[in-house]
Amino acid sequence: MPTSPTPRPKRVPPFEVLAKALRDAITSGAIPVGAYLPSEPQLSRDHGVARETARKALDVLRQEGLIETAWGRGSKVIAAVPTDEVNNR
Repeated sequence: MPTSPTPRPKRVPPFEVLAKALRDAITSGAIPVGAYLPSEPQLSRDHGVARETARKALDVLRQEGLIETAWGRGSKVIAAVPTDEVNNR
């Protein structure tokens, strides 16, 4: 009797892994509100990912309302809770 193939676990994209790590650091208070995140090149070096991956991770956090980015200044933490969680309370 043939066996059905075992489903492969879904691979999480690297930008989502980095976004989760940064989100967890922000929501736990390890990176406080008002602090600046490392630059895209620094994040890519520290986490072993491409710069575009770091940029996409920061975009996710920006869309969640956790950070704001200003050209020449970097990405600043502006909230400790994603806006979707605030709206669901």
